[in-house]
Amino acid sequence: MNIFINISGVYEEESWAPSDAQFIDLKHLEGCCCYCDHEAETALRAALAPYTAAGLHWIDTGDYHYISKLWMEKINEPFVLALFDNHPDDQPGAFGNLLSCGSWVQAARENLPMMKADYLNTGDIPDNLPVYLSVDLDVMPRQFARTDWSQGQMSPDSLMSAVDEIASGHRIIGIDICGGLTSAKGALAEDLAVNSRTRELLNNYFNHLTDIQ
Repeated sequence: MNIFINISGVYEEESWAPSDAQFIDLKHLEGCCCYCDHEAETALRAALAPYTAAGLHWIDTGDYHYISKLWMEKINEPFVLALFDNHPDDQPGAFGNLLSCGSWVQAARENLPMMKADYLNTGDIPDNLPVYLSVDLDVMPRQFARTDWSQGQMSPDSLMSAVDEIASGHRIIGIDICGGLTSAKGALAEDLAVNSRTRELLNNYFNHLTDIQ
């Protein structure tokens, strides 16, 4: 199942979505860009309540990567997180206990007892546990992705090779993908087209992982 969480409107600007896409429209939600206040966090949990962690989840731009933690809260068995991101997202929160795009991994370590470990930008996962995958497009260079965060050098082929390595030895519980750029943050038509192509490539790849239900 492809679930799109649409807050910034980025998917509408890119004009791309698979035929089975299911949209959760949260463009009205306030208090959720980069930092998520308690009211917005409650609203997000309510919006995700009908769904499980299984499947492919598109969670808007990197400003909302903290939604990964809300998906992982649904996992009721021991698991590990495999994060592909140009940033570790494990910094202490700057505003108390507010969930943020830069602190959600640390929050998951502290508050999700089922998450036993997390790994950054590698397919070498030694733990013999199921894996939840989280991908930020900013792990890639501008040739393949356009974001408003500093970007890494991992190509889509390298990313998929790493995920192949993980999938060869682990059950994949669920996947989420964030990243992108909106016109409000300077995106041009070329930027939207680049991101659309990469999203379609990743969508086709991840939906062929046989363990995703």
